Amino acid sequence: MHLILTGATGLVGSGVLDAMIKMKEVTKISILSRRPVAMAEAANDPRVNVVINSDFEKYDPAVLSQLKGASGCVWALGISQTQVGKEDYVKITKTFAVEAAKAFQDLAPAEEPFHFVYVSGAGATTEPGRFASLFARVKGETELDLAAMRNHAQRFHAMSVRPAGVDGSAHQAIQSYLPPGPLALRLMGPVLLPAIRTLMPSFHSPTEPLGRFLTELAMGRHADQLRVEGKGLQKVGEFPILENSVFRRLAKLDS
Repeated sequence: MHLILTGATGLVGSGVLDAMIKMKEVTKISILSRRPVAMAEAANDPRVNVVINSDFEKYDPAVLSQLKGASGCVWALGISQTQVGKEDYVKITKTFAVEAAKAFQDLAPAEEPFHFVYVSGAGATTEPGRFASLFARVKGETELDLAAMRNHAQRFHAMSVRPAGVDGSAHQAIQSYLPPGPLALRLMGPVLLPAIRTLMPSFHSPTEPLGRFLTELAMGRHADQLRVEGKGLQKVGEFPILENSVFRRLAKLDS
């Protein structure tokens, strides 16, 4: 099975890449990136191919030819709203994801669905109130755009996952490749993450099981559990939005 990954140099993306490499059912991994990916180079795995793409708003034939035959994608590309201005945040968070989804719809073999897994975040909303943050509003807008695409294209199976406190501290395989992250997270992470793990485990998203779960979704797994709206699972037409509680339950972190 051929899968696409973006954001492989980030915290969530590193966890996904580790999971993809460890899953023998994944026969080809195409990493879309603007620059070389150290973790991919270190893996020295013939299944891994880094496709350099300088513009995530456009996909020329040379790039798409390297992605042809893929049946799924984990879109983990993202940035903190504190690191860029509003215009760039919207472009990176929403425009890049939507343009990729448009370009990827016909990559899968004939008659097979393409599974597009958008990594959103806890707090995102498709019904923003007056005081909704830029993050919450733009992530929700992206989910609605992807939902509209899924609901009009039978073979395009898009979905969104909203991780909460993403924690890579116990994930030894990715430690050497983790980015420094925003200053606020570097300062507060050592205090907040242990508190979340202990006092609010339902908001904890450890990267090793999260990476495996996102990969499984891109492979088309868990489809039966995502058909009906329920606690932590919102549906916009056929488009499922999974809160962190659903990830934890399906990943068997919670009973």
